[in-house]
Parts: sequence; C-alpha cells; structure tokens
Amino acid sequence: MPNVLLLCEYPTLNGAEQSMLATLEGVGRAGFRVAVAAPPAGPLADTLRARGIEVEPLGGTGSLAASEAGGTGSLAASEAGGTGSLSASEAHGLTSSPCHPSQAQRRRELAALIARRRPDLVHANSLSMGRLSGPVVAGLGIPSIAHLRDIVHLSRQAVADLNRHTRLLAVSEATRAFHARQGLDAGKLHVLYNGVDPARFAPRRADGWLHRELGLPESALLVGTIGQIGLRKGQDVLARAAAEIASRRPEVHFVVVGERHSAKAESLQFADSLEQAARRMPGRFHCLGRRDDVPRLMNELALLVHPARQEPLGRVLLEAAASGLPVVATAVGGTAEIFPPGSSSAVLVPPDDAGSLAAAVLDLLADAPRRALLGAAARRRALAAFDAAGAAQRLAEHYREVCRPERKGRK
Repeated sequence: MPNVLLLCEYPTLNGAEQSMLATLEGVGRAGFRVAVAAPPAGPLADTLRARGIEVEPLGGTGSLAASEAGGTGSLAASEAGGTGSLSASEAHGLTSSPCHPSQAQRRRELAALIARRRPDLVHANSLSMGRLSGPVVAGLGIPSIAHLRDIVHLSRQAVADLNRHTRLLAVSEATRAFHARQGLDAGKLHVLYNGVDPARFAPRRADGWLHRELGLPESALLVGTIGQIGLRKGQDVLARAAAEIASRRPEVHFVVVGERHSAKAESLQFADSLEQAARRMPGRFHCLGRRDDVPRLMNELALLVHPARQEPLGRVLLEAAASGLPVVATAVGGTAEIFPPGSSSAVLVPPDDAGSLAAAVLDLLADAPRRALLGAAARRRALAAFDAAGAAQRLAEHYREVCRPERKGRK
C-alpha cells in the first residue's frame, strides 16, 4: 500500500484543510495510506486524530512568513475579475513574525522529516507549502504534488520552486490558467475540483432555531455570508449593500459567519469596519464569529451572499450549492465554473459593486419561486461536479499516476 505524506502548514480548519479532509476517506479506500504532517496542536490536528489519521508534528505555529508564500506582496485581484490588490497575508492568512524560522531552516527540518518517513509520495496542501517543499522533494528524488488553492502573484524564484514538483493541482481552470501565464509548467498543471459531502450539506426544512438564537421573529429573512473575515472575501461590500437592502426590506437581517486570522493592521482595520457597520444597523447585522454548525445554519438562510474580490474556488459556494441554498456571488476566479452560464444555478454580479449586489439580493428576496429553482439547480450542479467521493477518486488517480514511475523504478 503506497504511503502518502500530506503537508499542511496551518493548524486551522479553513477551506484548504476542509477540502483535504473531505478526500481522506476516499483516498484510503482507493488503497493509499495517508499521514499528515501538520502543526501538532489546533483544530486540524484534533480533527485528524479523531478520525484515526496519523499526525506527524510539523513546525511550531505552522505558519510561513509572508515572504515564504512566494508572492510579490499583492494578489492579482484584477486577474481574478476584481479590482485593486490584496496583501499576501490576505491570500494565505499568514502573519509575519521575527520568531518565524528561516526558509532554509524550515527546508532542513522538512527534509529530515521526509527522509525519516520515506513516503512514496509527498502532497503539499497549499501553494506556500508547495513552494517550501519543492526543492526538498526534488533533492530527495521523491514524487510530489503541490496543490494550488490561491490566485496570487509569484516571484520567479517561487515559480522555480513550485516547478520542482512532479505535478501541480489547481482547484479551478481559472487558477490553472493564471499560474500558467506566470510561468508554472503547463505540462504539470492539472485541474482538480474540490468536493463536498452531499449528505452533510443537503437541503433540509428550516425549523427556525437560528431565528430563536438571534431573538428574531419567524417572519425575518436571513441573508448570510460565510468566510474568513478579510478584504479578499468582500464583507465590506455586503455591508454597503445591506444598508440599501435594509431600507427597502425591514424584515431582512444579515448574518456574518467567520473570523479574522491575520493580525496585520489592515486586517484589524477591516474587521473594525464591519463592527462599525453592525453598529450602524443595530439588531439587523449579526456577526456570529466562527461556527461549527455551518451545515445546519445554511438551511436557515433565505440566501447566501458571497461578495469576494477574488476566489479560486470558494468552498462555501460548493457547500451552499449542495445545501440547495440560492446564491448571489461575484463573478471572479473559479466561481463561474461552479455556476456556469446557462445553468440557472446562481446569480453572479460584478465585484466591488454594492449597488449591483443589493439589486440582485432584492430581486431574489421578492421572488421565492425563483430562489427555489436556483437552489434546486445548484444542488444538481454540486452532485454532478463537486461530490466529495468523486473528488477523492480523481485525487487517488493523480496519486497513482505520479507514483507509478517511481514504483517502476524500484523494481
């Protein structure tokens, strides 16, 4: 049974980690033994151990310095369909700190770990971990995969480091094309969509528990957004649109789910601006922080709004689609691959356009039959293209293809 060592630098359970977790059972059934090198304390390690998956302690905080992410300091929001630029820390949820080990030291530690474990395949679960591990696995002669889950500008050195991997998996065609344009080896680039569990995220009748938790009447319509609090996710655009929506639909309430990870001044300022928006709409704009009941919570919403400025392939959009929840999202990155033109599975609007966002939300709130049709079409789309079991099968096939030359070489 081939041994796979997955590399995860963050201790959190954000989209990249959730997408990885969704494949592990299926990959195991396909005949691979997986261990995960990750920070030894935190939600990710706790979840892995609860599932009986071996955790190999990796690093201290599990974070790379922003310079190690390989970027130039800005996200290519314009390439993703947005405007302006975002910091590399927004792309990866990283925080710089003088106590972070150097890149050379991290590579030495990683090389020692991999040499000790002698896996048949190394799979870096993020772009920044892919950059760190590329020269290491190439030097050790071990087949490897780097997962590209970000649309972010890369330095020439970062491109060279990533190209040392045997294969590069992009989460969307938009992500693949972006990175091919900036020099990643097109022959190594493949698209592998993330998957969600359609039984965990499924249409269910709302029972009003979230209304009761928030002290709202049954007649309130809940419009939600879910994601890490930060400029890339665009919650500030929703806050501006919310003022217009609230003035015309007094029964509408807004639910913001997510937490801030970056400690940079710009991120603190952004989070503070959301709190100010909530104060300007007392009792109407509800910031719930991190939640562990997102599948149930989605069933209580009238619709999901995803106002991101850049989105390689938004996991929350896959979850909403599987839940049969109507969606208003920005037409950026891989979002149009989730909800392709002609599928009538979501309403897409331009990024950074609060007026268009407000108009789309108001139109849907006034048309319950259309919301039901959108939700049903989104569910069909999720089952057809983003089922977790199918994603695991496709990942296992990538594993087999990457391992095969190495196995033949050992005979």
